[in-house]
Amino acid sequence: MNTKTIVILGGGVGGLVVANELRHKLPNEHRVVLIEKNRDHAFAPSFLWLMTGDRKPDRITKPVTSLARPGVEVIQAEVSNIDIANGSVVTTQRSLNYDYLVIALGAELAPESIPGLSQSAYTFYTFEETKRLQQALSQFTGGNIAVVVCSLPYKCPGAPHEGAMLIADYFRPRSLQEKAIVHLYTPEAQPMPVGGPQLGEAVKQMLASKGILFHPLHKLTSVDVQKNQLLFDGKEPVSYDLLIAIPPHRAPSIAREAGLANEAGWVPVDRSTLKTRFEKVYAIGDITAITIPGRWKPDVPMMLPKAGVFAHVQAEIVAERIADEISGRTTTAEFCGRGYCMLEAGEGLAGFAYGDFFADPSPRLELRNIGRAWHLGKVLFEQWWLSPFGLKKKILHTALTLGAKILKIPVSV
Repeated sequence: MNTKTIVILGGGVGGLVVANELRHKLPNEHRVVLIEKNRDHAFAPSFLWLMTGDRKPDRITKPVTSLARPGVEVIQAEVSNIDIANGSVVTTQRSLNYDYLVIALGAELAPESIPGLSQSAYTFYTFEETKRLQQALSQFTGGNIAVVVCSLPYKCPGAPHEGAMLIADYFRPRSLQEKAIVHLYTPEAQPMPVGGPQLGEAVKQMLASKGILFHPLHKLTSVDVQKNQLLFDGKEPVSYDLLIAIPPHRAPSIAREAGLANEAGWVPVDRSTLKTRFEKVYAIGDITAITIPGRWKPDVPMMLPKAGVFAHVQAEIVAERIADEISGRTTTAEFCGRGYCMLEAGEGLAGFAYGDFFADPSPRLELRNIGRAWHLGKVLFEQWWLSPFGLKKKILHTALTLGAKILKIPVSV
């Protein structure tokens, strides 16, 4: 047999799914190698619950090896070079040749790109920083809390709004809701603008119901650490007592160094197949740049949001395409551009947003009524994702599938 080696860079949602799917679909003679720099996988959707103290750190982390299907070779190492011409990658542990390469390295945070931000801000966008933020919230006694989206694009379009609502809800039982005033600042014209004005208005109403003050069209330029002030482009300075930022995002430099990235630093791919411009090299998840119908403004195309749900589905498509090609089958698998998110609103409630992002002339999205069922769905998904392979995972997957049918959720779990 002409054995193949598939190398996957990054053990986040996309990397784990594509590795596990390939191991399931391919005979054992073929190698599936997953390279991830961290020993443990931290489940990012649960960072908001870690922030509020509703999760302990050890509950939302698992060793990467426990989440990988048996037969997936997991290498804990950092990727230092991608040599497209010679079909190889270099890591801090070893070099590997590949027949197929899947890049799932995600996006990096760059708080240092805004003066004063690193020294002054907390964030719920990394595991370690979320733990630090939880301590800050537990000690906060009142004042202005500024939740600031620093720049575009950023991961998980709903997370800033969820974070603001959960923070407001956090202080409610402490009788501090009138002393802890939550402000949400963003350079966008509305919440989640890719979803259109109707979704944006619905999210604004959710924020207002929690007493959160929403400030659109505020582009952060710097932070005055001495005065505890936020400086926005063309706006008056704003004072804060606690600053929580969604820092600027960037693609890992290795993608640019390998010649994979566009001028903005992200990796362009075919939106249906996830292929890069290089043969047998794919990219999935947050590192990609995928144009979708509609425009932010004249001559500026809209981009597919960066979200774990897309990484998950893209990983399944790429795994099927690679497995079909290796097995000599004609593949028809294509990424359809549909996605969803459960928008946490506090008090055990959540909304459910679902959309077709490839729809013409612009994405079609809808927000279901807020309820406990959506929150429960997110909890179940967390448990399913963090379960090792085996009977427990199968049971939880069955429960999620049945729940989706009962609730008539038009998504695959």
